[in-house]
Amino acid sequence: MPSQRVRPEIQSFTPYVPGLSIEEIKAKYGLPTVIKLASNENPLGVSPVVRQVLARAVDQVFRYPQNHSPRLTQAIAKAMGVPAPMVVAGNGSDEIIDLLLRVIAQPGQDNVVCYEHCFSMYGLVARLCGVEYREVPRGEDFRLPLESLAEAVDHNTALVFVTSPDNPTGLAARAEELMVLSGILPEGALLVVDEAYMDFSWPPEEYSMLNLAAELGNVVVLRTFSKAYGLAGLRLGYGVMPEWLAEHVRRARPPFTVNLLAEEAGIAALDDDAFYSATLEVVFKGRERLLKRLPELGCTVWPSQANFVMFRPPLSAGVVCEELLRRGVIVRHLKSFGLPSNIRVNVGTHPETEAFLKALEEILNA
Repeated sequence: MPSQRVRPEIQSFTPYVPGLSIEEIKAKYGLPTVIKLASNENPLGVSPVVRQVLARAVDQVFRYPQNHSPRLTQAIAKAMGVPAPMVVAGNGSDEIIDLLLRVIAQPGQDNVVCYEHCFSMYGLVARLCGVEYREVPRGEDFRLPLESLAEAVDHNTALVFVTSPDNPTGLAARAEELMVLSGILPEGALLVVDEAYMDFSWPPEEYSMLNLAAELGNVVVLRTFSKAYGLAGLRLGYGVMPEWLAEHVRRARPPFTVNLLAEEAGIAALDDDAFYSATLEVVFKGRERLLKRLPELGCTVWPSQANFVMFRPPLSAGVVCEELLRRGVIVRHLKSFGLPSNIRVNVGTHPETEAFLKALEEILNA
């Protein structure tokens, strides 16, 4: 039998666990319809403008896209008010995370620092790259532990990750707090602020680091088209970073990772103010409804600046999630985040949010 040569990091590698799909739940429980509120997707689906653009662009899919997506990069820079040379588009912001580790961190020497119960991709990619991954405990009531992050770094720290607004809690760090953290990092260390949910913060100027990245010099900001723009299935994201780093990342990346349809959809989405505004309106109203109603049902709820709410039901979270599935409602049990007592539910349309609350009330009052 031939030998199976696999890197030691892979032997004990735990893969990312995605949420359950609608098709899986329909088949398992024999349900005609299912509401999915587990993956923080856009409640309004896809912009009509983007649909039209994709229909026109589909005839060109036999062509390779332009490498590094220059049109999309220019559109992002214009929309976000940042210099175009600082923008790197990617196949989801996950690709940018992967590239940052590959370009900056030296295997067997450097480390990456984050906090516990966070987005798993940081640790997964670090381990895959052979880089030490360090986690610090969260603060009281899941507060983002910026002080502890600063204490955990050393001269071998390559990257410090902060998700703000945070997944899965919905909590956010203010820009002034993150500026302090960036200012006390050792020379050569980068602060990576993952702003996947920043569109749903209020007021965003108090939280976003996007317009500060250029002046600070050691900050990378990650954004995605998966949430507010409704393009999760096309896998599109970007990073705003120092120009020297952006140049290295572009040189190191594989060619054509942003596909042609994703590029066209991203450009169109950035120009569709009506859909973006409608999305924010639905999310803000739905989030307010969840934050008000869940405590009335006896749940512990955390404040949120994202398009989801984390809560702890008075019954077993696992039991509640299972009963919701039987009623055709998918939410995210946070066991995979190391929070087995908690649940994350994203804002849906008004009927979807109300259907979830009604089902939850039935379960808790049974």
